[in-house]
Amino acid sequence: MSSTISTTAEENNDVWGGGNKPLNASYGKLMMWFFIVSDALTFSGFLAAYGFSRFKNIDTWPIADEVFTHFPFLHGVDAPMYYVALMTFILIFSSVTMVLAVDAGHHMQKGRVAFYMLLTIVGGAVFVGSQAWEWNNFIRGEYGAVETRGGQIYQFKSLETGKRVALDEFALELPSYRVQHESKNGIWYVDEGSLPSYTTEEVIAGFNANPDIVIKTEKIDETGHKIVLSREESLIKINQAVNVVEGANLINNEYGNRLFADFFFFITGFHGFHVFSGVVINIIIFFNVLIGTYERRGHYEMVEKVGLYWHFVDLVWVFVFTFFYLV
Repeated sequence: MSSTISTTAEENNDVWGGGNKPLNASYGKLMMWFFIVSDALTFSGFLAAYGFSRFKNIDTWPIADEVFTHFPFLHGVDAPMYYVALMTFILIFSSVTMVLAVDAGHHMQKGRVAFYMLLTIVGGAVFVGSQAWEWNNFIRGEYGAVETRGGQIYQFKSLETGKRVALDEFALELPSYRVQHESKNGIWYVDEGSLPSYTTEEVIAGFNANPDIVIKTEKIDETGHKIVLSREESLIKINQAVNVVEGANLINNEYGNRLFADFFFFITGFHGFHVFSGVVINIIIFFNVLIGTYERRGHYEMVEKVGLYWHFVDLVWVFVFTFFYLV
């Protein structure tokens, strides 16, 4: 009788203590899967909104090959998508090292688990740093453009070389007394954003003085290229400029439609936060491996759970990379 009561008590304690495994998976793994599914729905909503917005503004949407052309230590070299492709490879490779870490955990090989987790951490950190570098270039811009009252973006191109021309290559410096508003002396005590390097008048004056430069609009033709105006058309259109735009932010975008910048910052930033969080969690797990926490438990299930999260983050980037950079 006493043994029956004891067995029943142990079973109840096992159930309420999380010892039983629905679908042959621990509660920890199930909760990770619930999180992954809910987060996948969130990213799906963001990407669907991006797709609808792009379809609606397809004729003015920036071309990725013209936006992401930078590569570290190669200033002035046109390398469209090269660095983004390298970032993607690094992140996918970190997913491979995570698989190897999980496999080593199944065989209770502490040293190999620590080694592969360290490689995963390095890969994730490199990706986050690369994403921050990409953001910095996107925000600062490289060439500059002008914006019309209707919100159209005009870039500049050389007839001789066929390449884009930066504002500092032709804008004339004119006497100006324009100062930036600060909260202490601005209207309604509101700060003004940083002033551009050149005024609209300086850009127009420089454009008129350089017959080799024409306007490259944000409109896309049937071949998928930006429409370039003739010199005569450009001289008429340049007078419609009201603002100088350098780089991109949530309000202005020198590359074209401002919605592109909004979605880029939000979706890649949200994904970058996930990668950064994953790196932090991996570091914690890595040190737990080093001090033998999971050896004493007799299993490396925690490495498996963080591995599920890391694979999910990598898979999301494949979709983000496809939508933003390839399609």
